[in-house]
Amino acid sequence: MVPKPIIVTTPPSSSPSITPPLPLRNISTVQTQQNPQTLNTTTTTAPPPPPPTIITTPPSRTTKPSPSKLPPRRRASELSLPGFIFNAFDDVINNFIDPPLKPSVDPKHVLSHNFAPVDELPPTQCDIVEGSLPPCLDGAYIRNGPNPQFLPKGPYHLFDGDGMLHAIRIKEGKATLCSRYVKTYKYTIENEAGQPLIPNVFSGFNTLMGSAARGSLTAARVLSGQYNPVNGIGLANTSLALFGNHLFALGESDLPYKVRVTETGDIETVGRFDFEGKLAMSMTAHPKIDSETGETFAFRYSPIPPFLTYFWFDKEGRKQADVPVFSMTRPAFLHDFAVTKKYALFADIQIGMNPLDMISGGSPVGSDPSKVSRVGILPRYAVDESQIRWLDVPGFNLIHAINAWDEPDGETITLVAPNILSVEHTLERMDLVHAMVEKLTIHLPTGIVSRQPLSSRNLDFGVINPSYVGKKNNFVYAAVGDPMPKISGVVKLDVSRKTNCTVACRMFGDGCYAGEPFFVARDPENPEAEEDDGYVVSYVHDERKGESRFLVMDAKSPELEVVAAVRLPRRVPYGFHGLFVRDADIRKASLS
Repeated sequence: MVPKPIIVTTPPSSSPSITPPLPLRNISTVQTQQNPQTLNTTTTTAPPPPPPTIITTPPSRTTKPSPSKLPPRRRASELSLPGFIFNAFDDVINNFIDPPLKPSVDPKHVLSHNFAPVDELPPTQCDIVEGSLPPCLDGAYIRNGPNPQFLPKGPYHLFDGDGMLHAIRIKEGKATLCSRYVKTYKYTIENEAGQPLIPNVFSGFNTLMGSAARGSLTAARVLSGQYNPVNGIGLANTSLALFGNHLFALGESDLPYKVRVTETGDIETVGRFDFEGKLAMSMTAHPKIDSETGETFAFRYSPIPPFLTYFWFDKEGRKQADVPVFSMTRPAFLHDFAVTKKYALFADIQIGMNPLDMISGGSPVGSDPSKVSRVGILPRYAVDESQIRWLDVPGFNLIHAINAWDEPDGETITLVAPNILSVEHTLERMDLVHAMVEKLTIHLPTGIVSRQPLSSRNLDFGVINPSYVGKKNNFVYAAVGDPMPKISGVVKLDVSRKTNCTVACRMFGDGCYAGEPFFVARDPENPEAEEDDGYVVSYVHDERKGESRFLVMDAKSPELEVVAAVRLPRRVPYGFHGLFVRDADIRKASLS
C-alpha cells in the first residue's frame, strides 16, 4: 500500500507519544451470514443522534481511550448541505463514472463467502473439540486482516478493508475469541459519520476519470472539514508486531497503532504511535525483530523521493535516525525485506507505481516487465546509503521475505523468499499468482547471485521460528495457495537440503481453507531447544459447514499432526498476517 505523507503534531514529552482515538461506542455495521454465499446487503440503523463532536486535539499524549460511547450515527436527514452534495457526487462516481466493472474490484465478488465482513465480537468462550491446548500457548494468537465496516458503494479491492483483529486468548487450557476493529482515525470518523469518507487506495484510482473525480471529492471533503488527513488515513489491516514492550497493529499507509489485549481477552486500541515524534510518516507492516539483541529494523517506501527510507529501533523501542536511499531511482512496491546480523536486504522488483496506466483503465500500481529486478545490500547499522550495493537478479520479485543470514565465510549472504512468477497478476488476479520459494546465495566479493528453487508448489506466507530471524535456520512453514489468497494446507521445508526440501505437509481437506501459519516454540527460553520443537497454529474455515476452527499442529510431525482443535463461536474471515503473544508479554504491554 502506498504511504501518504503524514505530519504528527505532538506536545513535548519524554514518554512515548500516542494519539488516542476518539471515544468509542458499540459498532453498528453490516450484518453478515455465518456462511455467506454472496454479499449480504442488510444494514442496521442506529437511533436518531445528536450531532457528534470530533476531537481533533487530544488532551494528553498518554490519554487512554474513553470507555464512553460516541453518539449514534447521523441519519441521512441530518447531513449538512455540503455532506448531502458530496454523497450525491460519490454516488455518481460509483454508478456512472467509475463503477466496479472488473471482478477484482467488484464487492459482490471480492466480499463473497468467507471474505465477507463480520461484526465485532466481545470475548466469547470457545469449545475445544479435539486434544488439549499445550501450556506454551498461554497467551494470545492475533490475526489481522481487512474487514470493511461499510458495504462498498463502488470499486473495492481486498486490500482496502478496515483492519480487524481476531484474537484467541488461551489461559490454563481454555480459550476465548474476540474480534475488534483497530480504531484508526479513518475508522472512527467514518463510524461516527455513518458512511465512508476517505477513498480506497487500491480500488479508488483505477481510471483517469475516476481518479480525477475522487480526487476532487476528497479535496472538497477535506476543505469542508469532514476529515483531516494529517490525523492519518491508514487502515492498520496488515500485520502485528511486538517490540519495545508495545503491541502494534500495522499497515503501510500510516503510523503504527498501539493496541493491547486485556486479561479477559478483549482488544483495545490505544492510539497512533509516533515514537516521541521521531516517526512522522508510515513504516513497513513487516519489521524484523532480532531476538538476541532486541533491536527492530524497518523501512518505508514512497511514491516520491526518497523512494526508500531505512531505520531501526533499539531494544527499548527508541527510533534511530532515518537513512534515505536515493539510489533507488524509481518507486517500487516494497512490501517486505530481510535482515542478517550484518546487513539489510531490499528487493527492487517489477511492481511499481504506474500512473499513466490509469489512462487505459489500469491501476496506478502495476507491473513493468521490462524492468530488471535487483537486490540492495545495506549495512545493518548504516548511517547513510554510501555503502549500499545493488545486484541485478532478473525475474526475482519478492513480496514476502522468509529469512536471510550471513554465511560463516564472511563473504556470502543467503536469502530465502517466495518469488512471484506471475507478477502481472499480483493485484488484479491473485488467483493466477504463483509463488515459488527460492534460496539466493549472494557472493559479495564477486557480486554473483546463485538461485536454487526449493519447491515448485504455489507457496507464500512462509514463517520460521521467530528466534532465528537474521541467522541461519533450516525449517520454513509455508502456506499452499489453492489458489491464492485461499490457503489449502501447510508445507514444512528444510532449506538446508539440495533436493526433496519438503519434509512435512498437512492439507486441510475439501472446502477447508486457512490463513498464514505461525510457529510457536515449545520452550523459547531454552537455548538448547531444537529449531522445530513447537507448534504451527492457524485459523481454518470449513466453507461447507460455515464453521471456523483454531488448529494447533505439531511442527516436528511428518504430517504436522493436529494436537488440538478449537471450534470458534463464529467464523473468522480470511485475512493477512498474525502474531502469537505470550502471557508475560501481554502483561508487559498492558503496563507500557
